[in-house]
Amino acid sequence: MSTLYVVATPIGNLEDITVRAVRILKEVDLILCEDTRHTKQLLTRYEIKTPTQSYHQHSSGGKVKTIVEMLESGKNLAMVSDAGTPGINDPGVLLVKELVTQMDGNINIVPIPGASAVITALCVSGFPSHEFSYLGFVPHKKGRQTIFQTIAQSETTTVFYESSHRIMKTLDALGSVLEPTRQLIVCRELTKLHETMYRGTCATVIESLKKTSTKGEFVIIIAPRSWG
Repeated sequence: MSTLYVVATPIGNLEDITVRAVRILKEVDLILCEDTRHTKQLLTRYEIKTPTQSYHQHSSGGKVKTIVEMLESGKNLAMVSDAGTPGINDPGVLLVKELVTQMDGNINIVPIPGASAVITALCVSGFPSHEFSYLGFVPHKKGRQTIFQTIAQSETTTVFYESSHRIMKTLDALGSVLEPTRQLIVCRELTKLHETMYRGTCATVIESLKKTSTKGEFVIIIAPRSWG
């Protein structure tokens, strides 16, 4: 029975990959990548010469059919995303769904765990993590304010991603609904050269960001309403 390995890769620092992941990427017949050019940097670093092929959110049904045929012929494949764990806020979940449906159990789907921006940020937050809400990227418009109102009333930790283009607008919106003393942490460029963490209230974090750069990728974590 063929195997699809769902392989987590670094979210920034290329050293954040497991020994097992490197071995699997060397052993499989093909690596499915969100962006082959991006993944090539990682493969070159670890001298992995396995062929690659693109698979992303715009891939056609024909691409899925080709992947199914390769697995049915006995090939073992690995799937990676540009960063982090495939299937977590990532189009890889669609491929797993199709393979489970189309191959009717005649495939092993094996997770190779590793980096995830959500967990990376949570472990340094100092907020409760036994239960938390993960929202991915919040909507740009429709439902956005409703989500912020829900976060304001939440008794659990809330985590979501934000882009550099909207980080200040998002913090302003949160500041208008959160209690003035509500604590949060904003993690910028996790594991990368310019990794920075801003802790405090919305107001203090906004002031800190005004004094530095808002370029990069952000993870926002908001403490439960009753925390602290």
